Amino acid sequence: MSAVVSAADVRRSRVRLFIVTMLFLVTTVNYADRATLSIAGPALSKELHLDPVAMGWIFSAFGWSYVVAQVPGGWLLDRYGSRLVYAFSIIVWSIFTMMQGWVGFLSAGAAITVLFALRLLVGVAEAPSFPANARIVAAWFPGNERGTASAFFNSGQYFATVIFAPLMGWIAHAYGWRFVFFVMGALGVIMGLVWIKTIYGPKEHPGINEAEFDYIKEGGALVDLDAPKDDLKPARAPESGSGWDHIRQLLSNRMMLGVYLGQYCINTLTYFFLTWFPVYLVKERGLSILQAGFVATLPALCGFIGGVLGGIISDAILRRTGSLTLARKIPIVGGMLLSMSIIACNYVDGQALVVGFMALAFFGKGIGALGWAVVSDTSPQEAGGVSGGLFNTFGNLSSITTPIVIGYILAATGSFNGALVFVGANALVAAFAYLVIVGKIERVVLKRSS
Repeated sequence: MSAVVSAADVRRSRVRLFIVTMLFLVTTVNYADRATLSIAGPALSKELHLDPVAMGWIFSAFGWSYVVAQVPGGWLLDRYGSRLVYAFSIIVWSIFTMMQGWVGFLSAGAAITVLFALRLLVGVAEAPSFPANARIVAAWFPGNERGTASAFFNSGQYFATVIFAPLMGWIAHAYGWRFVFFVMGALGVIMGLVWIKTIYGPKEHPGINEAEFDYIKEGGALVDLDAPKDDLKPARAPESGSGWDHIRQLLSNRMMLGVYLGQYCINTLTYFFLTWFPVYLVKERGLSILQAGFVATLPALCGFIGGVLGGIISDAILRRTGSLTLARKIPIVGGMLLSMSIIACNYVDGQALVVGFMALAFFGKGIGALGWAVVSDTSPQEAGGVSGGLFNTFGNLSSITTPIVIGYILAATGSFNGALVFVGANALVAAFAYLVIVGKIERVVLKRSS
């Protein structure tokens, strides 16, 4: 009996799997809240008499504040830790999402102004989310599991559409577009409360045993990233002026600049899907908003499958070759080249073919969406939040440019053809960035300021 107990004692716990599942669920809600406006958009724009250019600017409102708040959000994470900052972020962005439903009760002019302002506030509140995801993965996962873990939580962006696009489409059809915001905001508040009750760092989580802790630590997990601390005290006392110096060093690193450019281009596909894709299905392909909500699930499901598969492929290459560079670059470059199939939608008429090419493009985008794994691989421990914030700043500049550029293309041409070429061209540039600019992928070592 004692031998059996001893064997059980050394079996590793699997708390890290619960942690990444929570990251996946929060990311799913995060992207569902971002997509509320795209689902409500056709009915909302009709009621408020918005043209494509005006819709493009409203779609972009989230991106302006999200980008500006990235580095401050990363600094907050480095200073106060992921658990509390992320919980506050979830609850606040959900409240602002819920409030967007009330703009329908205002006059058209006031409604547009308030909606733009609320989208700005959602962007500010969501800013720490993905840098926090990267920090948590870096703290909880050894290097040989980090690609799969990052790809899994990142695939929540596609799963959000699989689950919530039909639900939000049905809500908008049955109860009106306002209730899309009410329901999704309430769900986010609940998720934030669950988060604060269940998420801890490796050193303080009550469910982790010594075997799992040693396994992740020996595998390169940054288990001290959010070391135990009083909730209201800084995570560490940062060096005076070190934040700006860290930013300067990261921005002067060629590898990181290539990663930033690649992420900007990859996210162009994401923000086309989150903003204009349902409108494309309704306006260009003649679907109802209810049909668009259901049709959008197939490309999203393919993106989800591609996202998980990309992480598995990447970690398998890493185990076989020992080369982090090959493990990350091969899926990213291959996936981006496959994503260019979105342009083929311009040359087919049947709805099944259109959806098929969209599904193929987002499958490729999913495979290539390993940017956050690269951030976990490359970020210096003393500036993990700032590094993630910079990465997300550059990546989400596309949340501003994509909806605005597409809005102007639509206004000028009356067609989505140019918009799809624009999106496909960005996929090609992303592949180029990783092939030519990034070079060897390795952890950045920051120099101490004198």
